[in-house]
Amino acid sequence: MSVSATPLRILVVQPLYGGSLTVGRYAVAALRELGHVVEVFEGPSFNGSFNALKSLRIGSDRLGALESSFLQIVSQAVLAQAEAFEPDLVLAPAQAPLSRQALTRLRRDGVLTAMWFVEDFELFTYWKGFAPLYDVFAVIQKEPFLSQLSAIGVQNALYLPLAGLASFHRPLALDSVERRKFGADISFLGAGYPNRRVAFRQLLRYDFKIWGSDWEGDPLLATRLQRAGERIEPEEAIKVFAASKINLNLHSSVRVDPPVGQGDFVNPRTFELACCGAFQLVDRRSLLDECFAEDELATFTDMESLLAAIDHYLTHPEERIAMADKARRRAMAEHTYTARMQTLLAFIDERFPGRLAGSRDAQLEAWSQALPESMRGDVLALLERLQLSKDASFKDLVWRLRQQQGALSSVETAILFLDEWQKQYGMSEQAKS
Repeated sequence: MSVSATPLRILVVQPLYGGSLTVGRYAVAALRELGHVVEVFEGPSFNGSFNALKSLRIGSDRLGALESSFLQIVSQAVLAQAEAFEPDLVLAPAQAPLSRQALTRLRRDGVLTAMWFVEDFELFTYWKGFAPLYDVFAVIQKEPFLSQLSAIGVQNALYLPLAGLASFHRPLALDSVERRKFGADISFLGAGYPNRRVAFRQLLRYDFKIWGSDWEGDPLLATRLQRAGERIEPEEAIKVFAASKINLNLHSSVRVDPPVGQGDFVNPRTFELACCGAFQLVDRRSLLDECFAEDELATFTDMESLLAAIDHYLTHPEERIAMADKARRRAMAEHTYTARMQTLLAFIDERFPGRLAGSRDAQLEAWSQALPESMRGDVLALLERLQLSKDASFKDLVWRLRQQQGALSSVETAILFLDEWQKQYGMSEQAKS
């Protein structure tokens, strides 16, 4: 049985905050859609306490020590959850609270670990101390990053670009009120990085809206900022995408000269807009051609080409529609989180043969076949409702049931009773021996 057909137990360790938190949530959704049993360590639950440390009137050295100690406690909580869940794989998006000691312990216990490092390796350099401790290190950049990882002993590095979530990032039909509220000739959704501030001052002659946070201190752009710079949740973001004639997608940079840089990795917005069937203007990246063809995405390389592209596409709606449709077809075929998770699991299975599929295959239980005929239909319906494969083990079903809230059905009660009976019977047999 291949990995894709084997229900795995995967613990996803979410960061306390940050952009990779959203990536982690989409990865969880995709893994569940693939039929795997996914448990989530909710890092954001600890973020309030972590931030409270900064309110103490203490020196920076003491604060740093306290923050380090706090993160060690969070890592211990991850280990406790892993011990209870017994995962086949621990998946960590960038900034996940896993200490060096925790990663060493997981490796000693035979639990495979993988990080999806969805950040710029030149800006966020903590990877140098952590990458060798993961069994697999997936990244969104190629050279020279892959060579630098190899130089520090990372043998299982994987180029894994970002994606869109097919079940969420999709075309929307908006009513007239929503189109007025979210629509514009040009929209941008994202944080106010320095290069964007400089670039967008040249767009004030257009019907232009800015959505997102961290735009304080710029009186010119404040006239275009929506909701006073509130954070825009994904559910409203896709409405902005759908309502805008042109979705401007300028990758972030702390450098302002030039405002349109020459970077490599492709940001998540590129794939999300494509999956939504929304037209976008995106700055050219060195890795973009591997993801989309020239007739699928409209690109620009500097401010002059950006302004020319805006003027062209505002007056050629038929080209916008045709290009957005092509980009959506490409994205749905190749650039979804489901596809990315399949690629990641296949890579792990190739590098660690039998560690994922083999051990699980031997343990899969045909327990549903042993149930009375009258219960089988209800059990199969329960598995489907819980997003579990029909081949899921009894252990997986019990784990998922115990995460549910509310009253139990008769079938659920019977399954949990059987689990308790097995535990008691097993303990009795062990005592006899």
